[in-house]
Amino acid sequence: MQEDGSRRAIVAAFLANLGIASAKFVAFLITGAASMLAEAVHSLADTGNQGLLILGTTRAKREATREHPFGFGRERYFWAFVVAMVLFSLGSIFAIHEGIDKLRHPHELVSPAVAIGVLVLAIALESWSFRTAIVAAQPLRGRKSWWSFIRRSKSPELPVVLLEDLGALLGLLFALIGVSLAAALNEPRFDAIGSIAIGALLGAIAVVLAIEMKSLLIGESADSEIRLAIRRTIEEFPAVRKLIHMRTLHLGPDELLVAVKVDFDAGLDLPGLAAAIDALESAIRRQTPIARVIYVEPDIARSAPA
Repeated sequence: MQEDGSRRAIVAAFLANLGIASAKFVAFLITGAASMLAEAVHSLADTGNQGLLILGTTRAKREATREHPFGFGRERYFWAFVVAMVLFSLGSIFAIHEGIDKLRHPHELVSPAVAIGVLVLAIALESWSFRTAIVAAQPLRGRKSWWSFIRRSKSPELPVVLLEDLGALLGLLFALIGVSLAAALNEPRFDAIGSIAIGALLGAIAVVLAIEMKSLLIGESADSEIRLAIRRTIEEFPAVRKLIHMRTLHLGPDELLVAVKVDFDAGLDLPGLAAAIDALESAIRRQTPIARVIYVEPDIARSAPA
């Protein structure tokens, strides 16, 4: 269900941005508005980004190989990181450069009504895409705030789409304000300022995405709720005397590595210990289905030296 929701949100964003980018480029050719060109490049970059996210989810499903024994789940994090770089390079830098150029060499807008009409249409399409992403993310968010969901989510696609759509809506508002003021006051520099504002916004979003995806690429542990549930499963297991320590690591959004050192009942012989380890692994997987790889090391709990 989580994967279906993510894919639905990505496809909705892809279709919306593809249509919006085409309309914006046509509007730019007619009006010559800098903010319209910035928005067109922004939408084109977003369209490519959705394609990269789809590529990442597809490649992450490949079977593990000898060179990659834990599979390819982290490809989803890698391509989401590439999305952040594309958003920054193609979206932010271009919009700021175009705005500064038009600020230094302003020229009058032609047919601003066309630009305003296209922007209003784009806002409607982006709102549809944004709503689709919100509906898909709502079951996963639970009681968390939206900011906490974006910061803590192990699935990269929905946070990326949410931030992109939010940035797109705000960017469209900046462009609409810039074009409207430029037309109403006969001052094209307002259009250039709108383009610079769009670039700054995209840059901020790209930095947030890059930081979050970098953390996931390096490797994050499971959420505290999942760690606590696994700990309880181990500590309540009949053959366990003490959980000495535990480490968790996300191999992908839906794949968790669990490594634990456990003090088992001293009365177990070797076959009994092996059976207890197998049963403990099965209990952990029943409680936490995403725990795909589990390593259990038997040991003896020692008191810390004074």
